[in-house]
Amino acid sequence: MRTTTKKLENAVTQIKVTFDKKEWAEAQDAALKRLATRVKLDGFRPGKAPVAMIKARLGKQAIYDEATDQILQKRYADIMKKAEVAPIAQPTLNIDSVDNDNLKITILCPVKPEVELGEYKGLEVKKGRVTVAKKDIEAQVENYRHQFAELTTKENGEVAKGDTVVMDFEGFIDGEAFEGGKAENHSLEIGSGQFIPGFEDQMIGMTCENEKDVVVTFPEDYQATELAGKEATFKVTVHEIKEKTLPEADDELAKDVNIDGVETLDQLKDHIKTQLKSQKETEVENKFFSDLTSALIECCKVEDSEALLNSELDTMLREVEMNLQQQGLSFELYEQFTGKNKDAIKADLTDQAKDRVKLNLILAAIVEAENIEVTDEERNSELETIANTYNRDLEEIKQIFAQNMYQIDADILNRKALDVVKENLKK
Repeated sequence: MRTTTKKLENAVTQIKVTFDKKEWAEAQDAALKRLATRVKLDGFRPGKAPVAMIKARLGKQAIYDEATDQILQKRYADIMKKAEVAPIAQPTLNIDSVDNDNLKITILCPVKPEVELGEYKGLEVKKGRVTVAKKDIEAQVENYRHQFAELTTKENGEVAKGDTVVMDFEGFIDGEAFEGGKAENHSLEIGSGQFIPGFEDQMIGMTCENEKDVVVTFPEDYQATELAGKEATFKVTVHEIKEKTLPEADDELAKDVNIDGVETLDQLKDHIKTQLKSQKETEVENKFFSDLTSALIECCKVEDSEALLNSELDTMLREVEMNLQQQGLSFELYEQFTGKNKDAIKADLTDQAKDRVKLNLILAAIVEAENIEVTDEERNSELETIANTYNRDLEEIKQIFAQNMYQIDADILNRKALDVVKENLKK
């Protein structure tokens, strides 16, 4: 058996294999014997017919196919070892030539992409400051005022922004009513943005039992594709107009919000400040992580890998499906709502998946460059965190990850590699 290797683009190694005449002949003989037991010829027990008759019945290609399968199963590990190749995904096989005397094949093996680390120490990435402005607190108090507002009927007034109207409407395109464009006694807050852009603004100034034609254009990206980009006329009749009466921003409002430990307006504002600070801290951390990883990806060169990209896209699609399940939605229902199938979703996720693959490869390269290792203490601490997060017994978690501890180690190593980058940011 002779092998030659060649490095191709996109982290693929080509292995050309030529099996010598003797080994290939032995493989064909063994294949013929195996296949012979399945051949039924009149007057002969299975496997006992003359070889020439069996060959004639089977045909050369069936023997070649069986011999190829068997010789590859037997010699696959030897081929990879001789070629010094470690596939990271299922290789693809092509038969270059096959006859009685020789078998030549080409194997394309996805391999670990090459990573050229840049100056990952000394990156210029700044973390934002967390501040909670007084206006942010007052805005939330105002939200609570609207949340607990009372609606009172306008007897002789006109529709104004912020009012809630009860109305009938029916939509027409080119004079024809369209499905889903009609409702009776529908309640709508004017200015909420629930309807097509321009619809609510045109209702301002209407009075009760006043009918009006509201002309709008559906957005180009409207989810109902048969309506997207088309002009529609809605015949609208208002039956009732209700205006908000906002409560005062006082201790009574604070009690209405019904938060444990909050009885006064000052306590409500303190609670809002704490909540906003926590929210902004999360936003700052997420922005810092995004900026840091973007800078890290930018400073390093990573070879493309179709195999790793496809694997990451499959992982991300499973994450989408899990999130939908947690919301009580099936993927089929989601597809109906959005008009996007799995291929379309993967297309949307491709750029993000590419960055994930690159980041993981870069962090792995930093782990190697910095000789980073995982200690037993770190591993146990990680398992304890998982157990506490999911309220499970520690020994149970250890059993679950017993055969997949590499996942735990990989997470720890990635964090430690990222810590190296953080600790060496340009001051």
